[in-house]
Amino acid sequence: MYKLLVVDDEDIIRKGILSFVNFSELNIYKVLEASDGKAALEIFKEELPDLILADINMPKINGLEFAAACKAIKPEVKICIVTGYDYFDYAVSALKLGVDDYILKPASKKDISEALGKLINKISSENYKDEVKSIVNGLKNKPISDNDNGYKVKIQKEIEDNIGNPQLSLTLLSDKMGLSFGYLSNLFKKLIGVTFQEYVFNERMERAKIILLSTDMKNYEIAEALGFEDPNYFSTVFKKKYGMSPNQYKEKVRG
Repeated sequence: MYKLLVVDDEDIIRKGILSFVNFSELNIYKVLEASDGKAALEIFKEELPDLILADINMPKINGLEFAAACKAIKPEVKICIVTGYDYFDYAVSALKLGVDDYILKPASKKDISEALGKLINKISSENYKDEVKSIVNGLKNKPISDNDNGYKVKIQKEIEDNIGNPQLSLTLLSDKMGLSFGYLSNLFKKLIGVTFQEYVFNERMERAKIILLSTDMKNYEIAEALGFEDPNYFSTVFKKKYGMSPNQYKEKVRG
């Protein structure tokens, strides 16, 4: 859900935009408005909207100055400048300053809706990339120790190789490593910091997020790939951990 700030010194244009654009279709839940750049900047500082639709030729603070100030406060804000042909060169300058798009006057309902859609798609794309990067970095940057004859590295490698095996257990791991169950149980907690069950569960959940974001696999296919014998159980524990179902997570991040 997004917040939009509409800035134009012509009241009839602002009211027109507010009346003919279907904001609910774009997941825009709140629309703010201002008639000049100075008032718009105050609103922006207070509300920190996600999207801005602003005329380039505004009193008190022009569109370029306003856009630059907003980007300095919230770099990820997405801005579309509305300009006439007489100010086209300013629009080009605005793009160089980090403004995300521009449309020429007179702008139609379709022009504005498409421009806002492009800004929202850009947010979704950036959120998706950030989420994937965060997950991958979390998996890559797990601390590794050379203590205990490198057992930590071996343990993590065995779990990674067997993450899709429904029979993965501490007993199986101890057999593969040639260690007693009791010794490995104590060693695991000492080296990893959590229990075997907790570690494997978290690994499977993190990998589930990567699969959801990078493929179109069905939930039952993901469950099978990660060693869950019951797809419903997979969906249940995913929702319990992240507060949303696998499909809701995919929709939220991938847009």
